[in-house]
Amino acid sequence: AWYVPCLASHETLQELCRKENLTCESIGITNRSLKSYEVEYLCDYKVEEGKAYYLVKWKGWPESSNTWEPRKHLNCPLLIQNFLRDKNEYLSRGRGGKAMKLRNHVKTLKPAIADYVVKKAKQRIALQRWKEELNRKKNHKAMILVENTVDLEGPPLDFYYINEYKPAPGINVLNGITTGCECADCPAEKCCPKEAGFILAYNKRKKLKIQPGLPIYECNSYCRCGPDCPNRIVQKGTPYSLCIFRTNNGRGWGVKTLQKIKTNSFVMEYVGEVITSEEAERRGQFYDNQGNTYLFDLDYDSDEFTVDAARYGNVSHFVNHSCDPNLQVFNVFIDNLDLRLPRIALFSTRTIKAGEELTFDYQMKGSIDLTSDSAEGLSPSKKSIRTVCKCGAMCCRGYLN
Repeated sequence: AWYVPCLASHETLQELCRKENLTCESIGITNRSLKSYEVEYLCDYKVEEGKAYYLVKWKGWPESSNTWEPRKHLNCPLLIQNFLRDKNEYLSRGRGGKAMKLRNHVKTLKPAIADYVVKKAKQRIALQRWKEELNRKKNHKAMILVENTVDLEGPPLDFYYINEYKPAPGINVLNGITTGCECADCPAEKCCPKEAGFILAYNKRKKLKIQPGLPIYECNSYCRCGPDCPNRIVQKGTPYSLCIFRTNNGRGWGVKTLQKIKTNSFVMEYVGEVITSEEAERRGQFYDNQGNTYLFDLDYDSDEFTVDAARYGNVSHFVNHSCDPNLQVFNVFIDNLDLRLPRIALFSTRTIKAGEELTFDYQMKGSIDLTSDSAEGLSPSKKSIRTVCKCGAMCCRGYLN
């Protein structure tokens, strides 16, 4: 019998097919391409008889098939550029950040340098695949980018991207809606917010106009109004292209915007697995041992449910804390009027420049309690260990809890 690893990548399956001389059109291995060669990345460098050679890892072939190729045989300028940049990056680490080029008489790379450039190449490929996966799974038009120029950390191994709440068994996150508004002009008539006893949350420019603590009631799937209704904002998803990036001060991953965001604009939802508070308590004790947990209490009306974004979540999973944040938490009700199960939306508190990191205060009302001894994790408030804050804000409180 012939076995393959569960959930193996296309490249792994291609390697197995070529090793066993098998074809599989669904993964791109045909009789014509069975013996084709494409450079995946460069592993090493040497000079022999005055000629430069690179050790090539061929895409879809096992590492045992790596070959030394002269520079003139390689038509992959970007991969050569990446190889040289990674090599110089490694060399610069021992010189206080100053790049150091190899001398002309050096004919081979030290094993440590070759090992580093291979790890960087594999990381680059893994992050590219992760970026493609995130953009396949998202349900909004804006792009998600991934960037790590700090270390060799790759994509999180146990994180699954979702666009909306993932309810635990027995929890219904869609109930309470049987009718919608009949408005022809939602802001001017008795729309969904007024039916709930509140004012419309958005102005004519679709920017938030209510104070923190007040709920947002958007038009729902039963409403007469169409998708261009000014009271449909959060449900349309993240409107800005964002980048998940590796921070350089020990805070793990973070998120920055690639576009300018105006004040009081919707940025993203905080989603995850919806569990009971009892289950959250149990998981919290387990997470504390790992030093990594993301628990968000849904305490708008009661403390019956919690959102756990440790394994299931969206871009908000990677948003860091700040004592001077640029995002604020709001409770939103759309297709579910159960006050115990609001959707959590993050809105900008000020103008945010392109390239600026997005943050919110984990100690906000209705927000997350962070008291783990890990700066990257969120955990139950009962743990007594105080966590040093690394947000760097002028008004930093010093601790996350």
